[in-house]
Amino acid sequence: MKTKKFISIILSLSIFMAAGCGSVDTSAQGQSSAKGFTDVASTAWYYGTVTEMAQKGILSGYDDGSFKPGNTITSAEFTTILCRIKGLSPKSAQTSHWSAPLMQAALDAGWYDYDENPPTGEKYDQPIIRQIAVKILMKALADNFSYDYNTESAKMKDFSKLNGRYYDTVLAAYSAGIAGGDNNGNFNPDKPLTRAEACTLIKRAMDKYNTTVSSQPQTEQTTQPAVAQQQTAPVSSEARAGGVSQNGRLKVVGTQLCNESGAPVVLRGMSSHGLQWFPQFVSNEYIKAVGDRGANVMRFAMYTSENGYIQNPSVKSTLTTAVDNTLKNDMYAIIDWHILSDGNPMTYANEAEQFFKEMASRYKDSQGIIYEICNEPNGGISWSGNVKPYAERIIPAIRAIDSDAVILVGNPQWDQDLDSVVSDRLSFDNIMYTCHFYSGTHTQWLRDRVSNAVKNGIPIFVSEWGTSDASGNGGVFADETQRWMEFLSANNISWCNWSLCDKNETSAALIQGSNASDGLSDSELSASGKIVFSYFNK
Repeated sequence: MKTKKFISIILSLSIFMAAGCGSVDTSAQGQSSAKGFTDVASTAWYYGTVTEMAQKGILSGYDDGSFKPGNTITSAEFTTILCRIKGLSPKSAQTSHWSAPLMQAALDAGWYDYDENPPTGEKYDQPIIRQIAVKILMKALADNFSYDYNTESAKMKDFSKLNGRYYDTVLAAYSAGIAGGDNNGNFNPDKPLTRAEACTLIKRAMDKYNTTVSSQPQTEQTTQPAVAQQQTAPVSSEARAGGVSQNGRLKVVGTQLCNESGAPVVLRGMSSHGLQWFPQFVSNEYIKAVGDRGANVMRFAMYTSENGYIQNPSVKSTLTTAVDNTLKNDMYAIIDWHILSDGNPMTYANEAEQFFKEMASRYKDSQGIIYEICNEPNGGISWSGNVKPYAERIIPAIRAIDSDAVILVGNPQWDQDLDSVVSDRLSFDNIMYTCHFYSGTHTQWLRDRVSNAVKNGIPIFVSEWGTSDASGNGGVFADETQRWMEFLSANNISWCNWSLCDKNETSAALIQGSNASDGLSDSELSASGKIVFSYFNK
């Protein structure tokens, strides 16, 4: 059980390193004794760093004079040290855990994502792993995340084990000389961080970025922190033009997507690529950067197959983190059940039903969620025989929990068989039907189908389109893209472009080496990305 003296630091440099460390003695005698931990030999690789940080009062040892350098450090211990170095003010928290006020401050500052350390506190006392520790460290202290992807990834022999969501921070830490591999060149991203390693990382980052410990005194805390009401979804940090705070919960009126007041609204934004392949591009930095360029919606492609959700359920965590980041940025989020190679939506209908029930339960109180229940039905299937029965199963499952959210429904032939929908539509409110196009393949004939659908009262949402041909390559087909953009604008049809990643294909919006920590400039966009981003505000 942690005591209040751990979280109540009276002098600015009095910062503990771990539970049970004892009080920090700031007297001359205490500073002198800090030089000689009984278990830190002068020949140890971490001797100089540990000794210097102890002398500065950033950490102390245990009551028996030891430092226990090989012991693991918990998530709460590591993060709160950085909070105090940076002088973050404690925030109202959802749990009574000793570290909760500062952990909430770190979460609010964007140092880590909601799922990495949920504010319920169950992960606070668990050993922090290296890739998460480096992320928090870099977010807290780094000026930027510049690095060369090829150079830095080659230094890491176990790079394949690094979760993509940590590419930016870990590779930047390698580039800055803050993080490095073991004797075998392995980073060991999922290995717990020891106290000695934590000291070394923090010291290197402080030296690199000229960081000094905050001079703001920490005062004694005499009462338990207030417990905030638990939220099922994050709240946006600032209003965005065309965003959720402006338009509220969306609804479908006739063929038009409208805001909560019934006024027509158009969403324009980006789709991720497969979350299992490119998770790094759904970080808070990238989503905010896209929003800052004028987008008000993000779509997240959670593949069912191809090492997606069915084979790798952990990708759901990447999805929810991406959605939470989007809501925090006051943008609408589309949860996409991305069937592709398994073109019949009925193949995984059981799994889809359970998944959407879970998502609806999580986000039922959010005004910014849109559900896309089947990406691109294809193969030997039909609307009436496969897609419509699937929709008639999944939609009620969502509606039983979230009665008002807009739901997008695919159709055969990769979302181009709109004629079948015209003659056999669904009988639900707040439903839109998706159309997907790629400018080099789908031209006036598909626009004619869309026009016919709208004429017959079918609301259309273009949840995926590209400037390339249907393969993702070829082009950029700028002239045909312009025709599509003018057509969608004239009909007030919302859209998401494929895709926000740096894959070596025409349809990718980013170039390799893009860095969203300071936004996304045109120089970081591909030829496709430059065209697409120019249409966000039109």
